[in-house]
Amino acid sequence: MAHALDRHLVLVGYMGAGKTTVGADVAARLGRPFHDVDRVIESTYGEIWDLFATEGESAFREIEAGFVREACAGRDPSVIAVGGGAVESRNLLEELDALVVLLDVDVDTAWERVRGSRRPLARDEAEFRERFRRRAPLYESVADARAEDPDGVVLAAAGIRFAAHGEATGEALVVDRRVAELYGLSATHLLPPGEKSLAEAERLWRSLSVDRSSTLVAVGGGSTTDLAGFVAATYMRGIDWVAVPSTLVGQVDAAIGGKTAVDLPEGKNLVGAFHWPEQTVIDTSLLETLPETERQDGLAEVVKTGLLAGRPLWELDTPEYVRACAAFKAAICLRDPLDRGDRAQLNLGHTFAHALEAASGYRVPHGQAVALGLAAALRVSGLDAEARTVEELLSPTPVDVDRDAAWAALQRDKKSIDGHIRLVLLEAPGMPFVTSDVEPERVRAVLDALIA
Repeated sequence: MAHALDRHLVLVGYMGAGKTTVGADVAARLGRPFHDVDRVIESTYGEIWDLFATEGESAFREIEAGFVREACAGRDPSVIAVGGGAVESRNLLEELDALVVLLDVDVDTAWERVRGSRRPLARDEAEFRERFRRRAPLYESVADARAEDPDGVVLAAAGIRFAAHGEATGEALVVDRRVAELYGLSATHLLPPGEKSLAEAERLWRSLSVDRSSTLVAVGGGSTTDLAGFVAATYMRGIDWVAVPSTLVGQVDAAIGGKTAVDLPEGKNLVGAFHWPEQTVIDTSLLETLPETERQDGLAEVVKTGLLAGRPLWELDTPEYVRACAAFKAAICLRDPLDRGDRAQLNLGHTFAHALEAASGYRVPHGQAVALGLAAALRVSGLDAEARTVEELLSPTPVDVDRDAAWAALQRDKKSIDGHIRLVLLEAPGMPFVTSDVEPERVRAVLDALIA
């Protein structure tokens, strides 16, 4: 398993890598307990340097191994930072049911961070550097992934890798037809662009020739990964799959988090399953051939994520904002994989957007609908300045759809409870909340303002 959805997340790395600081940050993002093994040992035995002096390093390693095993014995997934020398305890990390992430640091940076401290193994620089050299292959041998910062650890925990799309391998390759033509991909199954119907799912089910140990690889936009992921979730009661999103919407949103679905005539994503991909491989070079209209679709999701995060992510370069958006969504989905709480915030603007899309028969581009929905949600939130920012960035224009059809679609929204419309609003950028307290008349008026 290449992710930590239902498993402990263990951080390894040399002294000075920042395991305590990064581990605490990641645990808070994922809503998990954080165990710093060195701090736990100190709370029981006193200062580690004293323990080294009185008992020796080998005795310390035995104590450390016991605490690591105890931390990983808990049923609820947690984040665990182990000491830099835990890799020297024979087979300790290999025997754990955990995703092990190596927190990278170069030896010069590590030495600058720990020199002059009371760490027992950081007193002699030459010995420190030699120990770093000796441990490097041990870290490599136990690590399932590598990271340099909290975002990198979250991405690793979600099974997200930034790599060339050709690195994704499996027994069945499902590819959007346009992508296959653009990149000369030899697919076992081609999908019509934008198609995610039950009929297309049935065609794919019936054409698959794999067993339950097989992996399905899906290359394409959000429709392709949604459909192929749903087929993987249901074929033989579930096979592994790898998502390779080729659009900006897919890379920052749609292919992350394990939601898979197909559409019905009555609405989007009404039939689906939660099926976390074994890996999500993001290759930002695939965006180079993206039509401008589809880039605008994705930019609407980038703006949404920035509003939720309270950071103007859209001001970053493309690879940077793709990474930041992917990490933000991954963290939310890891702490709420079945969409029962925090994950609802990701629907900011989408209640209005989905209503407009449905009323148009899905002729309105997703990005345009989301842009309109974001501006509407911000107006309802009383954040007029932020609404103007959205309008400046995304230039949404009212759409020509039937008002009654849009209102009916909004009332059918799958997030509604007992007929009450639920909206995601913002107290301020970075402070989302979900409410059913907005009067239907006001919601209807705001929706009508989005229609030409």
